[in-house]
Amino acid sequence: MVRRVFLKKAAMAAVGTAIAGPASAMLSKAEASAKPKVLLINGSPRPDGNTFCALQEIETQLKRHGLETEIVQIGMQPVRMCINCGGCRRNGGKGCVFDDDPCNLIARKMAEADALVVGAPVYYGQPNGGVLALMQRLFFSSGRLVQNKPAAAVAVCRRGGATASLQTMNMMFEMMNMPVVTSQYWNIVYGMNKGEAKLDTEGMQTMRTLANNLAWLLEKIHAGGPSAPEREERPAMMNFIR
Repeated sequence: MVRRVFLKKAAMAAVGTAIAGPASAMLSKAEASAKPKVLLINGSPRPDGNTFCALQEIETQLKRHGLETEIVQIGMQPVRMCINCGGCRRNGGKGCVFDDDPCNLIARKMAEADALVVGAPVYYGQPNGGVLALMQRLFFSSGRLVQNKPAAAVAVCRRGGATASLQTMNMMFEMMNMPVVTSQYWNIVYGMNKGEAKLDTEGMQTMRTLANNLAWLLEKIHAGGPSAPEREERPAMMNFIR
């Protein structure tokens, strides 16, 4: 089982970096320092709200599998949207030209991560605007850092709109060749007031099952064999205006 250390170092240079018992038992002493890492993004402006509760449940379960984890919160400051300026295509792979929000920080962390989990509160039936802006800029400016890495979206809502939010986030993962990690139900947790998500016992179990599935998938990916499927060369991009 070899972690793709050299590929990750190369990626950093370009930027400018199934069950708990069996999974963790397969990590030898030599591999302990190179165990897979999962980056979790808290897309909520509240650092310890219901979205954090959902991600924390996933993180706790991932640690039981012996995986390294980190939760990063996007904060309460504005997150710029992508303006399609093309600067990230001209700056030698240094990420987004806007460096006054968490986008490039998360890109550097993704270079060292093996999987991604994005949690977002539901606003008007959609993921909140900050997390959408962040993901769109991250994938456009630093998409090479997320290719082939498993990903999962988590939606947290009071009542409705969670499935539409999941679909919105999953569509981005699918365009980046990221295996989408599922659970026993849609990756949804319910709660309105702070801490209510912990009372959603089915939702919390869904988060733990999601973590189990992610740990299992990472074990399979890092068990050897090709690091990624062979890709066909992409044809010229098309639209349907003649």
